[in-house]
Amino acid sequence: MKSQINTLRQLQELVLTRDEHHQTGDGSHLDSLNNSIAALHARLTPQLAAIYDRLYKKNHIVISAMSNGCCAGCGMQVPIAQGQQVRLAQHVVTCSSCGRILFADDGDAAHNVSGQGKDEEPKTGISRFSAPELMVVDLDSGDRVAAISRLAEEMERNNFISNADSLISAAMDRESVLSTAMGDNMAFPHARGVEGGGLTLAMGVSSGGIDWDGENTVNIVFLSAIPLAVSAFYLRLMSGLMQTFSKAANRNAALAAKDGQTLWKVLCKATRATVA
Repeated sequence: MKSQINTLRQLQELVLTRDEHHQTGDGSHLDSLNNSIAALHARLTPQLAAIYDRLYKKNHIVISAMSNGCCAGCGMQVPIAQGQQVRLAQHVVTCSSCGRILFADDGDAAHNVSGQGKDEEPKTGISRFSAPELMVVDLDSGDRVAAISRLAEEMERNNFISNADSLISAAMDRESVLSTAMGDNMAFPHARGVEGGGLTLAMGVSSGGIDWDGENTVNIVFLSAIPLAVSAFYLRLMSGLMQTFSKAANRNAALAAKDGQTLWKVLCKATRATVA
């Protein structure tokens, strides 16, 4: 059953990647994505394929991690006996609340460890997902691995995530499926399944440009750590950021920033109307 669970996880990642491409891409990779999705679906047992198809009609998040004893998809506590069955992975176990297929969270996976203090004012706009500490103005890295690594390490150093290496690995796995380089010299690397808190976003700029994938040069990078439950919201956030920084004035202001605080002000001001 573990191999089937792994197939389901790969299948879900491809489906969510296709959803991203529908919303932000030019459609040029849809055929290859659809073929890969069909090939993975064919590897499921008839019983599991039937469960998958039924859940897929309701929501594209079909399989969910059991993180800290809870379903990451809906937040419901998983009974102890059921949780043990999930960890053994000998047969399919579904969440009694949302119906998603459960799998045991990877022990060394990156987790969101940040949290808003009790005495803090409620955050709004882009500040719900990011902070001045996650702004990097000297991202003059030679390639995407170095750029992603720098931003992930800032997330860990400032206590937003628990494991930078795991986040880097997951983000590069996603890049191997389809490059996250978009138009206007921007890239949106990300890793899904980073549970334990909300979505976390780091931003970096490179005046010299980064060779992202052999075809695209990138000057602005947004790295996101995404809990599975907010995958749909991430598409809206990415769309808002693309809309914002498709404007040359906003891109130029970001590239001209000399320090993290200035870049943070640029990000907050520019996204005031596009990131609610």
